[in-house]
Amino acid sequence: MRIGELARRSGVSVRALRYYEEQKLLESARTSGNQRDYLEGAVSRVQLIQQLYAAGLSSGTIVDLLPCVTTGLATQEMLDQLVTERDRIATRIDELGQAKQKLDRVIEQVVAAGVVTGDSPTP
Repeated sequence: MRIGELARRSGVSVRALRYYEEQKLLESARTSGNQRDYLEGAVSRVQLIQQLYAAGLSSGTIVDLLPCVTTGLATQEMLDQLVTERDRIATRIDELGQAKQKLDRVIEQVVAAGVVTGDSPTP
C-alpha cells in the first residue's frame, strides 16, 4: 500500500510515517517509480508505535523494543527494559486513576451544590 493509504488507514499523517521511517521504526519497499510501498502489517505496526508514544516511550526506546514484538524473542536487557516500561506505565495509570477520583469528587460536590451559571468564580 502507498503512504497515503497507510496514513488514512492508521490515522497518522504522512509526515509522521516518514519520520517513523527515518527513526527506523517502520520499513517500506520502493516501487520502480521510487514510491514507498508498505506491507499490510504496517497498519498494526503504526498503531503499536502510536500506542507506545502515547505511553511515553521515546522513539529510541521503541526502536530497541520493536524486535521483541516482531520476533517474540528478547535479550535479558530487552526484557528488563520491557518490565521497566511496563512498571512505569502502571504507575502512571495509578496516578491518573487517583486524579480521576479527585475530579469525580469535585464534580459530585459541584452538582450537589447546584450548577453555577455566568462568569467563572475567581479564587
